[in-house]
Amino acid sequence: MPFTGAISRAKASAIGMKAFLRQLYLGTSSTSQAFRVGMLMFDLLTIFFLVASSFYRGETSELLDYVIGIIIALDFIIRLYIDDSPMRFLRRPASIADMLVILSLLAPLLGEGLAFLRVFRVTRLLRSEWVFDLFEDRYEWIRKNRETVHAGINLTVFIFLMTALVYETQHRFNPKIANYLDSLYFTVTTLTTTGFGDVTLEGKSGKLIAVFIMICGVSLFLRLIQVMMRPAKTEYPCPQCGLTRHDFDAVHCKACGIVLNIRDEGAH
Repeated sequence: MPFTGAISRAKASAIGMKAFLRQLYLGTSSTSQAFRVGMLMFDLLTIFFLVASSFYRGETSELLDYVIGIIIALDFIIRLYIDDSPMRFLRRPASIADMLVILSLLAPLLGEGLAFLRVFRVTRLLRSEWVFDLFEDRYEWIRKNRETVHAGINLTVFIFLMTALVYETQHRFNPKIANYLDSLYFTVTTLTTTGFGDVTLEGKSGKLIAVFIMICGVSLFLRLIQVMMRPAKTEYPCPQCGLTRHDFDAVHCKACGIVLNIRDEGAH
């Protein structure tokens, strides 16, 4: 029957489209990697735009809000469509952050100021294995200092989130917090316990934010220093005992003695 045939063709087309999108978002081909790098660049540009828009708000920036919101919404719908468990996908913290970002950009009166949560998606991308595999093949320093890079990303993300939080909670009534630069200045001086005192947060919520920055920020900063001062190791799970950190030129596992196959410059 013509009607049944049309339904079958539509189903086959939908299956083919889903397979294509899964390959694009999750595949290992050069096209998939180029697409994901492009999305990462888009996310980073989105964050740059959010910072820049704190210095200027006008019709152009509001139009860009809607354009960015539509692109993020389409990306979110596609990732929901290709996920094996849509309900689990919706419950993920990163997905909830994406929904709040979309709300903030497309309906600013309902969710104004939440767009900075986009940094959660950037964090997930920067820490994902495919990103490290991509850049480790090109840059030896990243491969040898993976843990340091992770700690640096965590500290950078924390500084950005706290900067955005300070700005969104203070700029409407605190004349000393007029843009992201003022917020960044306060965050860094608080994080380093320098505390010049020329920029302060108002209200009880401001004091609580400052305390949170000092406690959590200093911990992350010390963690970064600790990792940087630690002797360089490479991460390679031992197939027998599970030890994950070894010398770069290690041939045998120090714990169990099994022969290792750690990738190095001479590997093919």
